[in-house]
Amino acid sequence: MLTGELENDELDKFVEEKLMTTTLDKAANWARGNAFMPATFGLACCALEMMGAVNARMDIARFGFEAFRASPRQADLMIISGRVSIKMAPVVRRIYDQMLEPKWAIAMGACSSSMGVFNNYAIVPADKFLPVDIHIPGCPPRPEALVYGILKLRAMVLSKPDEGWRARYGGGGTEEFDPKVLEESIEAVNAENIPSPLGRTTPSA
Repeated sequence: MLTGELENDELDKFVEEKLMTTTLDKAANWARGNAFMPATFGLACCALEMMGAVNARMDIARFGFEAFRASPRQADLMIISGRVSIKMAPVVRRIYDQMLEPKWAIAMGACSSSMGVFNNYAIVPADKFLPVDIHIPGCPPRPEALVYGILKLRAMVLSKPDEGWRARYGGGGTEEFDPKVLEESIEAVNAENIPSPLGRTTPSA
């Protein structure tokens, strides 16, 4: 090609075979979909099957999913592996809120999906307190099922190049802390004699 050996149709065919064009969004989502960083977070017996997905037999490292993170600040995938009690639900949600954006959640097993055999007043399904992207049935599901669910999640990420769960599920306004809202509230309190969201009243000048 450099010496002029290819011309016209042959040159076009060579370029089409050797070059690939894409957009930045597609490239970023390709990287996200092939490099999930799950949180090291186990709740019950499903956590053992989650550990089994990392062993040599399943080897999810071939998909780029083996880097389990001990800190939610470094994780973008939560695998809810087991039953969630009402007392544990706020803790799970807090860990999820601390994770990176965009982030995803997998409800692994019957307990976190539909409460399973523990269908009583103390257990709550995962999609009642956080957005779940993939449900994996079973009690417990085998490691193969978890790998299949993660691959389904990867296909979803690659096919939907959007931001995070708030964009996917219309969860705008659910942020725990918005600095802009706080600044606007303080300005409104300073401008008029209205109750402060912090519980104090500032008299107008």
